[in-house]
Amino acid sequence: MSVRKLAALLAVAAATLAPVAASAQEKIKVGYWTSGFSVGFGAVLEAGKFLEAQGLQPEYIKFSDVNGPTKALMTNSIDVAFGAPATGAFTLGGEGAPLEVVLVTQIAEATFVTKDGSPVTSLADLKGKKVGMSPAGSAMYAITTALLEKNQGLKRTDFTAVPGNEGRLLQFLSQGDIDVAALRAVTLASVSDIKLKPLGNVVDEWKAMTKTSAPPILGVAIVHKTFARQSPQAVVKYVKAVMEATKFGSKETDKASAILRSSANLDAKDATAYARLWDQFYVASLEPADIATLKTMAEVFRAAGTIERPVPDTLFVPTYYEQAKK
Repeated sequence: MSVRKLAALLAVAAATLAPVAASAQEKIKVGYWTSGFSVGFGAVLEAGKFLEAQGLQPEYIKFSDVNGPTKALMTNSIDVAFGAPATGAFTLGGEGAPLEVVLVTQIAEATFVTKDGSPVTSLADLKGKKVGMSPAGSAMYAITTALLEKNQGLKRTDFTAVPGNEGRLLQFLSQGDIDVAALRAVTLASVSDIKLKPLGNVVDEWKAMTKTSAPPILGVAIVHKTFARQSPQAVVKYVKAVMEATKFGSKETDKASAILRSSANLDAKDATAYARLWDQFYVASLEPADIATLKTMAEVFRAAGTIERPVPDTLFVPTYYEQAKK
């Protein structure tokens, strides 16, 4: 074989193998919390292989602690995370940590409820009461405590915050261990053995407090700056995958419900209720309006003492989202 033919064959082989090699190099470590809103979305994202469809090779790393993904990102144990508490991102951003917010992924949706027949008739009655909510350090904790202080004049010392996941809070409420609980719509939809009375909706209370029409943001997708600089296209693909998974859950209710039954250990009733309420708590965008809401939240949290330092504008990076939309 002539040198010229050999060179031509090698060139063809290189061209053929290049996409495969490039694809094989698109590895990404994805972290998420295995409770709250994150677990349902994580199940759909994994089972639907949305990251693989974008040419990525994901390794999913799961955490039992709500702040676990954010902490892992700071030690380079993961490259990206979704559903990370907005409060944690604000705190680290204010400290100059090497992370970027690239997408809003979850809306802070919940309703304050009490048992029917309870003497508590409004949120103004919570002074001295036990209130079940997400644990301290979570975005929902920061949002609910800020709402109670700003709208009802209730400081954190005026009531006892009882932390727990949705199932535990519902159990505490039914047993009379707490007076009120902030519960998600999907949890309330699954309740059949206890009659509950709504006292106020987190989204409505937030809109009243901020005098805006935008709902509060619970979770965000974050990326380590080093990974973003080394693999910017991988970040774009990651954002695109999250966007596609969000659309899937919204449009393919039956398929999403089936995934939730098999992968998130939900029974048929709960999985169906979860899937039907998908649009109430999942979103995938980073439009100017989303960034404005995040900045408003940061100001509210700082005024309430939840975060100490101002959040720089550079924390919010819509570049990847803009590319993923194309």
